[in-house]
Amino acid sequence: MAEKEQPKQPTHRAYSVIRREGQDDFWLNVGLAFPHKDGKGFNIMLQAFPLDGKIVCREVADDDGAGEGSKEPAPSDRSERRPRRSGR
Repeated sequence: MAEKEQPKQPTHRAYSVIRREGQDDFWLNVGLAFPHKDGKGFNIMLQAFPLDGKIVCREVADDDGAGEGSKEPAPSDRSERRPRRSGR
């Protein structure tokens, strides 16, 4: 079976969420996820591996920055927070 070419643009970013006592959680961008052509899975390309083994994948937003971490997450649901980009 011939291997299919993966999409050129990632649809998700992979983060390691670092909990900090008395401060906002820090979302460290550790990689990207590219969907399979059949839509049934992802190829995840990591630049680092989280120490706690947990990876949070979030859809890439139109205003998403170029892969920098964030100290100012915005609530997205009750279980996780999504990073908000600062105007640096």
